[in-house]
Amino acid sequence: MGPNNVNLAALIGSRICHDLISPIGAINNGLELLGMSGGPPGPEIDLIQESVGNASARIRFFRIAFGAAGEQMMGRAEVISILDDLMDGGRLDVAWGPMDAQPRFAVRMSFLALQCLENAMPYGGRIEISQDGGNWLLHGRADKLNIDEPLWSILATKEPPKDLRPAQVQFALLPLIAGDDGRRVITEITENEVKLRF
Repeated sequence: MGPNNVNLAALIGSRICHDLISPIGAINNGLELLGMSGGPPGPEIDLIQESVGNASARIRFFRIAFGAAGEQMMGRAEVISILDDLMDGGRLDVAWGPMDAQPRFAVRMSFLALQCLENAMPYGGRIEISQDGGNWLLHGRADKLNIDEPLWSILATKEPPKDLRPAQVQFALLPLIAGDDGRRVITEITENEVKLRF
Protein backbone atom coordinates (compact mmCIF):
# COMPACT_ATOMS: atom_id res chain seq x y z
CA MET A 1 0.00 0.00 0.00
CA GLY A 2 1.66 3.22 -1.15
CA PRO A 3 1.44 6.65 0.50
CA ASN A 4 -1.50 7.66 -1.69
CA ASN A 5 -3.47 4.59 -0.62
CA VAL A 6 -2.61 5.19 3.04
CA ASN A 7 -3.78 8.80 2.74
CA LEU A 8 -6.99 7.74 1.00
CA ALA A 9 -7.67 5.16 3.73
CA ALA A 10 -7.08 7.87 6.36
CA LEU A 11 -9.55 10.19 4.66
CA ILE A 12 -12.12 7.39 4.60
CA GLY A 13 -11.51 6.80 8.31
CA SER A 14 -11.95 10.51 9.03
CA ARG A 15 -15.19 10.64 7.04
CA ILE A 16 -16.68 7.63 8.81
CA CYS A 17 -15.77 8.96 12.26
CA HIS A 18 -17.06 12.44 11.42
CA ASP A 19 -20.39 11.08 10.18
CA LEU A 20 -20.88 8.80 13.19
CA ILE A 21 -19.98 11.23 15.96
CA SER A 22 -22.99 13.51 15.28
CA PRO A 23 -25.73 10.87 15.72
CA ILE A 24 -23.95 9.47 18.77
CA GLY A 25 -23.85 12.97 20.25
CA ALA A 26 -27.53 13.40 19.47
CA ILE A 27 -28.39 10.19 21.31
CA ASN A 28 -26.39 11.39 24.30
CA ASN A 29 -28.22 14.74 24.23
CA GLY A 30 -31.55 12.90 24.08
CA LEU A 31 -30.59 10.86 27.13
CA GLU A 32 -29.72 14.04 29.03
CA LEU A 33 -33.12 15.53 28.13
CA LEU A 34 -34.83 12.38 29.34
CA GLY A 35 -32.95 12.68 32.61
CA MET A 36 -33.95 16.33 33.01
CA SER A 37 -37.63 15.55 32.33
CA GLY A 38 -37.79 13.70 35.63
CA GLY A 39 -38.48 10.26 34.23
CA PRO A 40 -37.45 7.38 36.47
CA PRO A 41 -33.96 6.07 35.74
CA GLY A 42 -33.82 2.39 34.95
CA PRO A 43 -31.47 -0.31 33.77
CA GLU A 44 -32.49 0.31 30.16
CA ILE A 45 -31.39 3.96 30.31
CA ASP A 46 -28.18 2.98 32.13
CA LEU A 47 -27.38 0.45 29.39
CA ILE A 48 -28.00 3.00 26.65
CA GLN A 49 -25.84 5.61 28.42
CA GLU A 50 -23.02 3.13 28.89
CA SER A 51 -23.20 2.03 25.25
CA VAL A 52 -23.28 5.59 23.93
CA GLY A 53 -20.32 6.54 26.13
CA ASN A 54 -18.35 3.53 24.90
CA ALA A 55 -19.18 4.27 21.26
CA SER A 56 -18.24 7.93 21.63
CA ALA A 57 -14.89 7.04 23.25
CA ARG A 58 -14.05 4.59 20.47
CA ILE A 59 -14.99 7.02 17.71
CA ARG A 60 -12.80 9.74 19.25
CA PHE A 61 -9.88 7.29 19.48
CA PHE A 62 -10.40 5.89 15.96
CA ARG A 63 -10.63 9.40 14.51
CA ILE A 64 -7.05 10.01 15.64
CA ALA A 65 -5.67 6.50 15.01
CA PHE A 66 -7.20 5.90 11.58
CA GLY A 67 -8.11 9.38 10.38
CA ALA A 68 -6.09 11.91 8.43
CA ALA A 69 -3.40 13.54 10.56
CA GLY A 70 -2.02 16.99 9.87
CA GLU A 71 0.55 19.16 11.59
CA GLN A 72 -1.87 20.49 14.22
CA MET A 73 -1.00 19.94 17.86
CA MET A 74 -2.96 17.93 20.43
CA GLY A 75 -2.84 19.02 24.04
CA ARG A 76 -2.15 16.64 26.92
CA ALA A 77 -5.64 17.12 28.39
CA GLU A 78 -7.33 16.12 25.12
CA VAL A 79 -5.20 12.99 24.71
CA ILE A 80 -5.71 11.91 28.32
CA SER A 81 -9.47 12.50 28.02
CA ILE A 82 -9.63 10.21 24.99
CA LEU A 83 -7.54 7.49 26.65
CA ASP A 84 -9.40 7.67 29.97
CA ASP A 85 -12.78 7.38 28.25
CA LEU A 86 -11.55 4.51 26.07
CA MET A 87 -10.05 2.52 28.94
CA ASP A 88 -12.85 3.24 31.44
CA GLY A 89 -13.89 -0.03 33.05
CA GLY A 90 -11.33 -2.04 31.08
CA ARG A 91 -8.44 -4.22 32.16
CA LEU A 92 -5.69 -1.95 30.86
CA ASP A 93 -4.22 1.05 32.66
CA VAL A 94 -2.66 3.52 30.21
CA ALA A 95 -0.38 6.35 31.34
CA TRP A 96 0.32 9.19 28.88
CA GLY A 97 3.71 10.67 29.75
CA PRO A 98 4.32 13.67 27.46
CA MET A 99 3.53 16.91 29.28
CA ASP A 100 3.60 19.17 26.23
CA ALA A 101 1.25 19.28 23.26
CA GLN A 102 2.23 16.79 20.56
CA PRO A 103 1.77 16.78 16.77
CA ARG A 104 -1.37 14.90 15.77
CA PHE A 105 0.60 12.58 13.45
CA ALA A 106 2.77 11.49 16.41
CA VAL A 107 -0.28 10.90 18.60
CA ARG A 108 -1.72 8.89 15.71
CA MET A 109 1.34 6.62 15.66
CA SER A 110 1.23 6.20 19.45
CA PHE A 111 -2.48 5.28 19.30
CA LEU A 112 -1.81 2.64 16.63
CA ALA A 113 1.10 1.32 18.71
CA LEU A 114 -1.19 1.26 21.75
CA GLN A 115 -3.59 -0.98 19.82
CA CYS A 116 -0.71 -3.33 19.03
CA LEU A 117 0.17 -3.60 22.71
CA GLU A 118 -3.49 -3.98 23.62
CA ASN A 119 -3.61 -7.01 21.31
CA ALA A 120 -0.73 -8.57 23.26
CA MET A 121 -2.30 -7.87 26.67
CA PRO A 122 -5.82 -9.40 26.60
CA TYR A 123 -5.73 -10.14 30.34
CA GLY A 124 -4.88 -6.58 31.32
CA GLY A 125 -1.80 -4.77 32.53
CA ARG A 126 -0.21 -1.32 32.37
CA ILE A 127 1.04 0.60 29.35
CA GLU A 128 3.24 3.68 29.73
CA ILE A 129 3.67 6.02 26.78
CA SER A 130 6.69 8.32 26.80
CA GLN A 131 8.47 10.61 24.38
CA ASP A 132 12.03 11.87 24.51
CA GLY A 133 13.56 14.08 21.85
CA GLY A 134 11.05 12.96 19.24
CA ASN A 135 11.57 9.27 20.02
CA TRP A 136 8.53 7.40 21.33
CA LEU A 137 8.38 4.39 23.65
CA LEU A 138 5.35 2.34 24.62
CA HIS A 139 6.17 0.00 27.50
CA GLY A 140 3.61 -2.63 28.43
CA ARG A 141 3.78 -4.85 31.51
CA ALA A 142 1.44 -7.73 32.28
CA ASP A 143 1.40 -10.93 34.28
CA LYS A 144 0.57 -12.76 31.06
CA LEU A 145 1.19 -11.75 27.45
CA ASN A 146 -0.28 -13.26 24.32
CA ILE A 147 2.17 -12.56 21.49
CA ASP A 148 1.09 -13.54 17.98
CA GLU A 149 4.52 -13.70 16.31
CA PRO A 150 3.31 -13.36 12.68
CA LEU A 151 1.46 -10.16 13.59
CA TRP A 152 4.44 -8.64 15.38
CA SER A 153 6.74 -9.51 12.49
CA ILE A 154 4.67 -7.20 10.25
CA LEU A 155 6.06 -4.23 12.20
CA ALA A 156 9.54 -5.06 10.87
CA THR A 157 8.74 -6.49 7.43
CA LYS A 158 5.85 -4.15 6.51
CA GLU A 159 4.32 -7.14 4.70
CA PRO A 160 0.92 -8.11 6.12
CA PRO A 161 -0.42 -11.60 5.42
CA LYS A 162 -3.34 -12.01 3.06
CA ASP A 163 -5.53 -13.25 5.92
CA LEU A 164 -5.02 -10.11 8.08
CA ARG A 165 -8.24 -9.44 10.00
CA PRO A 166 -9.79 -5.98 10.54
CA ALA A 167 -8.99 -6.14 14.27
CA GLN A 168 -5.29 -6.48 13.34
CA VAL A 169 -5.00 -3.63 10.81
CA GLN A 170 -2.92 -1.51 13.21
CA PHE A 171 0.02 -3.90 12.72
CA ALA A 172 0.02 -3.19 8.96
CA LEU A 173 -0.71 0.53 9.20
CA LEU A 174 1.78 1.56 11.91
CA PRO A 175 5.02 0.69 10.03
CA LEU A 176 3.74 2.39 6.86
CA ILE A 177 2.87 5.62 8.66
CA ALA A 178 6.10 5.51 10.67
CA GLY A 179 8.04 4.96 7.43
CA ASP A 180 6.39 8.01 5.87
CA ASP A 181 7.81 10.00 8.81
CA GLY A 182 11.28 8.47 8.35
CA ARG A 183 10.90 6.19 11.37
CA ARG A 184 11.35 2.49 11.97
CA VAL A 185 9.28 0.50 14.45
CA ILE A 186 11.41 -1.54 16.88
CA THR A 187 10.00 -4.13 19.25
CA GLU A 188 11.42 -5.82 22.34
CA ILE A 189 9.44 -8.65 23.93
CA THR A 190 10.16 -10.59 27.12
CA GLU A 191 8.00 -12.89 29.23
CA ASN A 192 6.09 -10.10 30.97
CA GLU A 193 7.02 -6.98 29.04
CA VAL A 194 6.62 -5.65 25.54
CA LYS A 195 8.28 -2.46 24.31
CA LEU A 196 7.56 -0.69 21.06
CA ARG A 197 9.74 2.19 19.87
CA PHE A 198 9.57 4.45 16.86
